[in-house]
Amino acid sequence: MSRQMVRPGGRSARVQASVHTAVRELASEVGRDALTVPMIAQRAGVTPSTIYRRWGDLQELLSDVAVERLRPETAPGDHGALPSDLTAWAEQFLDEMSSPAGRAYIRDALLGDPDGGNAGQCSAYAAEQIDVILTRASERGEKGPGVEAVIDHVVAPLMYRILFRPDGLDAAYARRLVTAVLDPAGR
Repeated sequence: MSRQMVRPGGRSARVQASVHTAVRELASEVGRDALTVPMIAQRAGVTPSTIYRRWGDLQELLSDVAVERLRPETAPGDHGALPSDLTAWAEQFLDEMSSPAGRAYIRDALLGDPDGGNAGQCSAYAAEQIDVILTRASERGEKGPGVEAVIDHVVAPLMYRILFRPDGLDAAYARRLVTAVLDPAGR
């Protein structure tokens, strides 16, 4: 288990919270590329060695902050039916991830992540949200694909396009992906 996934308590949690807050504030004030560990440490009220001991380097710290920023803040909306629930979620996912901030967080999450733990955590966030939608649909008696099918046929193509082919990427594309995964025969 990567250290980023551990939910620390006590002083450790306070250090994490103050350092994360310092990174977010300073990034908005001076820009992400101007950040340094001593600058962040001073703002957070810790020593630079505390940051190096905990995160290793600036890139790992930025990666940790990015994963936290990519965590969904609310459960997916309930629109009463699987097609509308999944479509609304996919459109929101696309909107958030393709924004300049979203793309920067994705890059940071992956860059400071030698063991792949952060990528796995970001993927888990999406899978948890999709699972909520599919469970809700199942409880209404609706048949739907599995979580992995939605990851493979909706999330994966969206992420690929966001990262490598963003031109012309819009909500209509997300809707087409959802329609295709919900009705593979094209009825």
